[in-house]
Amino acid sequence: MGQIVMAIVFMSLMSKEMGLFVLGDVGTASSYHPPYTPTGCNGYRADQFPPGNLFMAMSEGLWDNGAACGREYRLWCPSGSNRPCKDGTVDVTVVDYCPKSPCPFTILLSTNASPPSRNLPP
Repeated sequence: MGQIVMAIVFMSLMSKEMGLFVLGDVGTASSYHPPYTPTGCNGYRADQFPPGNLFMAMSEGLWDNGAACGREYRLWCPSGSNRPCKDGTVDVTVVDYCPKSPCPFTILLSTNASPPSRNLPP
């Protein structure tokens, strides 16, 4: 079970008047395997998954009682073998809550958002 240190940057366009709102933090990440449904956000709905299946599950601290559903994050990976973030960063959407409690990582990435060698065992 590998661990990746990630810089997590939450980006959201608030409004034209407020501009771009950016907040960052450092955490750990790994990945999880299908089946991905049901999810904590939208159950079995197929349309909850973004193009390219670049999504993640959140740990307790970021889940925010489900308010994290649909949030988009840009992840930068400063360490970890195989540099899991393609082109330096990867953009992912929150679709689920970490299936393990307590969650061993800050986030769990879909297999499409991380390299196969970094995946948690099924």
